[in-house]
Formats: sequence, C-alpha cells, structure tokens
Amino acid sequence: MTDTSIPPFHLAFPVNDLAAARAFYGGLLGCPEGRSSDAWIDFDLYGHQIVAHLAPAETAIAATGAVDGKNVPVRHFGVVLSMAQWQALAERLKAAQVKFVIEPYIRFKGEPGEQATMFFCDPSGNALEFKAFKDLKQLFAK
Repeated sequence: MTDTSIPPFHLAFPVNDLAAARAFYGGLLGCPEGRSSDAWIDFDLYGHQIVAHLAPAETAIAATGAVDGKNVPVRHFGVVLSMAQWQALAERLKAAQVKFVIEPYIRFKGEPGEQATMFFCDPSGNALEFKAFKDLKQLFAK
C-alpha cells in the first residue's frame, strides 16, 4: 500500500479497544499492521502511518458542520483515493453492512472540486472520510 511519491503523514488517534481497532483497520479496511504494543498499533493507511492508541477517555463523538447540505463530522481523517479505489472501498463497506454517517455520493456535482465522498466511524467513534476526485487537479480548486 505504500506510495513513496508523496511524503507520508502520521496521525495518532484514541480508541476504546485495540482488538476492535485491529479488526476494523487491519481487517475491514485492509491496512497492513506495523509495530504494536499493549497500548497502541501502527497501521499503513495507503502509505500513511496511523496509530491507534488505547485511550478510552479521549474518544467522543465529534461535532458536525454543514457541508453541501450534510452534517459532516468536524473531527475526521481519511485518504483521497483514485475513483476505482473509492468505488471498491464503498462496495466493500456496503457488503460489510457498515453504518455510514454520510452514504457514498458525489459532492459539488458540476462545480470545482467535484468529488465522491463517504463518511463512517470506526468502533471507537472516530469519523473517517474517504474521497476521490473526478479530476485530482481540482483537489484545492476554489
């Protein structure tokens, strides 16, 4: 999964249960596992290092903000995928009966930055957004 053409980012986030995080990120999302301990697990999320830290007191449902008429979780993370990767992930999540915060759809249709997007939460309530652009050059379009 590692893409060396861009610098990888690092993100650490709290989880309630490491076994559930391992099943979600490693199993459902297919993120290879790196180092781990009894307090944290490294995952390779499309070439980026994310670290699930056992910190139940730090997990909480995020506030939402309106974007394109939808209530988007303010605190979220994810990856911009190719359209084919995004479609395959959306189908895998639907087949696994993942409950979406925002169902997969096309946002800003016909406008600058047109993108496919979906939001869902991990077992600890961390919101994730995966998106794909019709034209990746529109990633930062105004």
